[in-house]
Amino acid sequence: MSVIQEQPAIRPFTVEIPDAELDSLRERIEATRWPEKETVPDQSQGVQLETIQELARYWASDYDWRKVESRLNALPQFITEIDGLDIHFIHVRSKHENALPLIVTHGWPGSVIEQLKIVEPLTDPTAHGGSAADAFHLVIPSMPGYGFSGKPATGWDPVHIARAWVELMRRLGYTRFVAQGGDWGAVVTDLMGADAPPGLLGIHTNMPGAVPPDIDQALQAGNPLPSGLSDEEKRACEQLDFVYKHIAYAQMMGTRPQTLTGLADSPVGLAAFMLDHDAASLELISEAFAGHPGGISREDELDNITLFWLTNTAISSSRLYWENKFSFLDVKGVSIPVAVSVFPDELYEAPRSWAEQAYPNLIHYNRLDKGGHFAAWEQPELFAEEVRAGLRSLR
Repeated sequence: MSVIQEQPAIRPFTVEIPDAELDSLRERIEATRWPEKETVPDQSQGVQLETIQELARYWASDYDWRKVESRLNALPQFITEIDGLDIHFIHVRSKHENALPLIVTHGWPGSVIEQLKIVEPLTDPTAHGGSAADAFHLVIPSMPGYGFSGKPATGWDPVHIARAWVELMRRLGYTRFVAQGGDWGAVVTDLMGADAPPGLLGIHTNMPGAVPPDIDQALQAGNPLPSGLSDEEKRACEQLDFVYKHIAYAQMMGTRPQTLTGLADSPVGLAAFMLDHDAASLELISEAFAGHPGGISREDELDNITLFWLTNTAISSSRLYWENKFSFLDVKGVSIPVAVSVFPDELYEAPRSWAEQAYPNLIHYNRLDKGGHFAAWEQPELFAEEVRAGLRSLR
């Protein structure tokens, strides 16, 4: 007698935030107790008072959550349980034949909102200057503890997430697929590649884990660097040295995430914490709130912050740093095909020499002339072009 195992349910999902929660948010913003102005004329002490006060003013008076809620609900969204945890994901199938399934993973302080601008260019490339042969079926999950996914107990580290994503793609019926990621998504995607599960044809990363282990260890310990580095490698080391000295947020989340309880109580405190991810992104966002938007608008930023607030995921998302046992940017041992896109305002510009060492099956390497850490959000068309070009040979 054979036993037929029932396929785990995939349930449709719709975002429905009650008006009362939005009213409460505005009240909390308006009740903010402000600190004094910074004592320096630049951002060396963090998010400047003028920036966060303008953010709060706009958030309480002009911002409309319902617009992004409608954008999310215009896309097919689902929930499915994997290893006892609800996973939320967007799943958009292309109209083009032979589209390649692609799973895209966000990072912190991000969410699926980061990827909304790339849905159309990747699923319908002919409407965005591309070829039907470059179309993707797109799967965009919310990481555990983020957005509308469940808040996990211990054990959901990047390795667990990587394996859950493989199960998600299998559950959706995809036997051949590719993966993409930046920030935490890059770590998860690298680990998917290192595991090399059947069906994963290759990966694309815009934050490559390519720093040689000896250099990564020397930079984090403050020890001398190896001799014989090229100018490009020296420049990358300078960028990494700055990063490792200015990621207090990661150190706090990695060691004491529960102590950040204030982020669950103050929307403006949460916003300031999320804005200060890296120097280039903070400058870009500050300019937007000063009335000079670049690739990320005031609405973009507040869409993402508001999602964190409404889902109360400041602490649950932070715990991923506590769970993680990997260096963020070092080599993970990926032998399957890899495409690398280097954006100039990323945490570091990975030299080709490092990418070739880290990824022995490097199929694409390109340095872009604009774009930063949130590349899909800031430069969606350029990002989509890179994903198409990088993964084209795997079709």
